[in-house]
Amino acid sequence: MSVLIIVFLTAVAALFSGVFEQGKFARYIGILGLIIALYVSFLPECSFFEHYRHMYEYGSNTALFTKISIVTTLLLFFLGGFAFSNHRSHQSELYALMLFALCGGIILFGFQNLVTLFLGIEILSIPLYVMAGANKTDLRSNEASIKYFLMGAFATGFLLFGITFIYGSAGTFDLYKIHDFGAANPKNVMFILGVILMLCALAFKVALAPFHMWSPDVYYGSPSLITAFMASVVKISGFFAFFRLMTIGFTGVTHEWINVLGVFVIITLLLANVMGLAQTNVKRMLAYSSVSHAGYIGLVFFGMTNLSTYNLAFYLFAYSLSTVGVFMCLIWVEKLKRETSFGAFKGLAKSEPLLAVVAAISMLSMAGVPLTAGFMGKFALFSQAINGAAFLVLVAVLGSAVSIAYYLRLIIAMFFFKETTFKTSEKVTLTYNVVAVVIIASIIILGVFPDMFAKQFGL
Repeated sequence: MSVLIIVFLTAVAALFSGVFEQGKFARYIGILGLIIALYVSFLPECSFFEHYRHMYEYGSNTALFTKISIVTTLLLFFLGGFAFSNHRSHQSELYALMLFALCGGIILFGFQNLVTLFLGIEILSIPLYVMAGANKTDLRSNEASIKYFLMGAFATGFLLFGITFIYGSAGTFDLYKIHDFGAANPKNVMFILGVILMLCALAFKVALAPFHMWSPDVYYGSPSLITAFMASVVKISGFFAFFRLMTIGFTGVTHEWINVLGVFVIITLLLANVMGLAQTNVKRMLAYSSVSHAGYIGLVFFGMTNLSTYNLAFYLFAYSLSTVGVFMCLIWVEKLKRETSFGAFKGLAKSEPLLAVVAAISMLSMAGVPLTAGFMGKFALFSQAINGAAFLVLVAVLGSAVSIAYYLRLIIAMFFFKETTFKTSEKVTLTYNVVAVVIIASIIILGVFPDMFAKQFGL
């Protein structure tokens, strides 16, 4: 049975579970469905999609990124019991929307056709517009939802306009036929214009500057678990769709778009890391951190080798683990303190040392400190890109150095302030502790033994 169908049926079941006990079973239904989907993703190729092979292909790369996204979503579902405790009246809807968005992501992992790409992006995006505004009484959440919807509609316009130009020139929606047309007609102005428009649309989806302007406000205003989902699962889906489109469909005109993308990457790395330094709120800082990582991931398009897809998968998984690790700490602090300023984290290591440790290790991994998964991910991408874009790698290294400063601000607040501001009888749950240990172990093991990633994901 298809992984996509299992996730979809799980989403439907979670949605209708809201009829019973205010949907408190939705999370357990989601966890069970995701575990089954993860198991099925390791089975031999499903023949279900053979009938749709011109629209969707479930190959080895699709399976790899599907596994990564399911694992990340599963970790977030384990945190949902605490994170969504203020949303008891509509928990089932939130879990169902996350699963529906995951369905869109899985479609993006295997699209063969520009129509399928569009459908995948919309199925991924529409639930996010709703989830961003889940805190109905919070004006910031309402603002996040409206802003995300309006900017998303703007980006969709770019995408459809680009698809129109591509179809008008190539006469097909099929990726491989589009590639053949581009290789045979590398100077076709209409085709190149369509490529640039689609590049801009997908740059918005993955928050590459200068199309990142929605990201800080949307990340800040959305419920924190939804922000973590956007920064991890949505970024995994968006970047692989971006990678698949540009490296399969548009390689015939690489010389026309690669320099444009290079400019986007440079602006992203410089702007995001400088803006990260200026933030006084941890959630906004993490938003700019997410934008900066879009710049690092963008290096995968330069100096491409046979290992480029693997390098992209490893980096995205390492980044997603770190994102979940930091956000599980932020969710806890936000729940107790009702704020996410740097001052709210002072003394956390004294009251909840495990949460402080998982956040610290996650941020060190994001910064690319040795013996962490993030270091190995950056090393792989930088080593690949240096052959084709040494200047970009230099900018990325400088960006990583700058990022250490704003990550250290939070680490210092948690560990090096004597006074504790966490006077509460509420303790971290067993589930939270288990997830924290899993994330810490995964980040360190992948940092020391990166080959474990290939072994565990069936490569």
